[in-house]
Amino acid sequence: MPTLEHNALVEMFREHPELAPHWLATLFRLEVPPHTSVGVVESSLDQLLPVEFRADLVLELRDASGALALAIVIEVQRDMDPDKKFSWPTYVTVVRARKRCGTVVLVIAPDAGVAAWAAEDIDLGLGLGHVQPLVLGPAVVPEITDPAEAEKDAELAVLSAVAHGNGPSGLTVVKAALVALGRLDQEHAMVYFQVIWSGLREPMRRALEALVMERQIEDEARFPFVRELMDRIKLASLREGELKGKLEGKRDTLLRLLARADIALTESESARIQACTDIATLDRWIDNVLGAKTATEVLS
Repeated sequence: MPTLEHNALVEMFREHPELAPHWLATLFRLEVPPHTSVGVVESSLDQLLPVEFRADLVLELRDASGALALAIVIEVQRDMDPDKKFSWPTYVTVVRARKRCGTVVLVIAPDAGVAAWAAEDIDLGLGLGHVQPLVLGPAVVPEITDPAEAEKDAELAVLSAVAHGNGPSGLTVVKAALVALGRLDQEHAMVYFQVIWSGLREPMRRALEALVMERQIEDEARFPFVRELMDRIKLASLREGELKGKLEGKRDTLLRLLARADIALTESESARIQACTDIATLDRWIDNVLGAKTATEVLS
């Protein structure tokens, strides 16, 4: 299921579709066809492809006469998914055939390993043809450490923080991105901050939290949401930990009661208990142990 971070990156291109051709030209050094407009047309893709194929977003570049100049399929990829090596060529060939224009796949992959995997050429068979995804990953996205530079392109600064936030210059990159977020409205700034935060590993999170708590972030007044959102994230994590502890306690109680009642569990029944994340259901199963002879009676 798509995460908030996944959806936020997709929305970045939905709200600012001009970013895609701009970055193809500036980061990949590609000769993008002359165009006067960039439009979002993901609804058209629904009619072109079977249900099992759904891209995150599709953009159309049109020239001054309204003719299609290029189609860009946007995919946000946070993990390796072998199925994508079959669906990405499908996007290219189907969109290209129906729209009669050049088509490329642009993959947003903040993780270096995922980016390297996504950038591999996809052989269509016998080495006679291939699809080469264009990947916005750490190797392509620059490390933006200068706050003034970050302010010129806030979205690229966000990608930079996600891609390089855990590296040697990570804290400087993240601080520059936070300054860039200060020029956005609070709603977008909060979403982008959560995208950045979710990509940070624990040591960098602690370092950033320490700076925020010590008010060492430049221009903190421009983004007061940072401290508030960090508090929310910590509270959510605490509640998640509490819930996890309660669930583990309930499962342990149920298993001990079953053992005392000499009720054996099959593998699938044990897996069902471990997979249950509803406290009310676990409580019902605990109550069912009294007087039960089989696991089927308990887990009814």
